[in-house]
Amino acid sequence: MIPFIASESASPVDVQLLTLGTTIVVFVVFLLLAMKFVWPQILKGLDQRDEKLRGDLEAAEEARQQAKSALAEYEQELLSARTEAGEMIAKARNDAKAAAEELRENNTRELAELKKAAATDIESAKKAAISDLHAEASTLAVAIASKVLGRELSATDQQSLVDESLAELTRSSK
Repeated sequence: MIPFIASESASPVDVQLLTLGTTIVVFVVFLLLAMKFVWPQILKGLDQRDEKLRGDLEAAEEARQQAKSALAEYEQELLSARTEAGEMIAKARNDAKAAAEELRENNTRELAELKKAAATDIESAKKAAISDLHAEASTLAVAIASKVLGRELSATDQQSLVDESLAELTRSSK
């Protein structure tokens, strides 16, 4: 009988020593070759993968820290900008109030000056009108006196009549 060829009477549980020995030798040779050439490559690949994962994790952590610090910086700048904008608005309001107050004071002062100038003009016009009225009254008085007296008055007579008339008008207007 040929040991490698299975016979009809051979049972699958029968152990053939030659086949078993050959299988063990081939397995051991394969295991030694795999341990010598293949296993280091597998370990090297696993180590590279582990290093890449660690590097990626470190890079992700660094990126997260940078994003966190950038966010904090952005929030700080935003807060600073809001504060600065609030200060600028408050300053603009204060400047507007100051300008309005200054305009109000200028208008009040100009109005007072205009009132004073108008009062001065009125007083000057009043004095001029009174002076004109006195002159006209004295001219009329001289004309009436000359008709009443029937003669021409001299310059001294005329001046004394004017002075008397002015004195009476001044007393009566007070």
